[in-house]
Amino acid sequence: MKHAGTLVLLLALFVLPLAVLLLQAGAPGWRYPDVVPPELSWDGLVRTLQHPGPMLAALGSSVTYALATVALTVVMTLTPGRFLAHAAFPGKHLLEGLLLTPALVPAMTYSMGLHHAFIRIGLADTAPGVVLVLAIAAYPYMLRALTTAFAHLGPDYRTCARNLGASSWRTFCEVELPLLLPALAAGGSVVFLVAFSEYFLVFLIGGGTVPSFTGYLFPVITSSNRGLGAVVTLIFLLVPIGLFVVLEAALGRFHARRRMK
Repeated sequence: MKHAGTLVLLLALFVLPLAVLLLQAGAPGWRYPDVVPPELSWDGLVRTLQHPGPMLAALGSSVTYALATVALTVVMTLTPGRFLAHAAFPGKHLLEGLLLTPALVPAMTYSMGLHHAFIRIGLADTAPGVVLVLAIAAYPYMLRALTTAFAHLGPDYRTCARNLGASSWRTFCEVELPLLLPALAAGGSVVFLVAFSEYFLVFLIGGGTVPSFTGYLFPVITSSNRGLGAVVTLIFLLVPIGLFVVLEAALGRFHARRRMK
């Protein structure tokens, strides 16, 4: 009963704002103190469908650099995650804390220095620069997920595979990677959300030349057209939800095939 109440509360906290957005999208003139929208109008949706080009360009750019950020964070954290999970040495917890610093301090505290460095090396105002700065900001989430996964996995699987003659690459691909997929999915989801929803870092490092959906969204939601703002916000919400659905289906099919072998 206790868990059911918690689930109902969580659903209410998610559904109520979504319901307000849906009503706002269909009734841009709905304002206090009206309890029921006085009239319905799909002007926001119509305007979105009439001129979808800029929004789709910003959406495609954001999804692309968010996925690239996920891939880069995986590359950055696989080896450190294994090392931190299995090694024991003085100062290990201090090192872990230092590596998690980008997730604990405001991005503005280090992004200005990174921007100056990126200007000097030619990464400012470029998509690779945006991906790199987002990876620096978001890699602690992937590192923590992989460190925990490697700790639960233990070194025995890798040792057995190597003793049976498997190469390091084959051991990783056929033994460790399938067992790490839940952690990769969890960490990758958080990294994607951080990268996809980031505004300041993309605007600072991208210099306005790298389109972002948040850069398209903010002027819209601050405009007088509340219906259009609600429609674009709903699209912003649907992207991560669609990602989670696809990810869950892909993982389910992958594990189902492995059980059939």
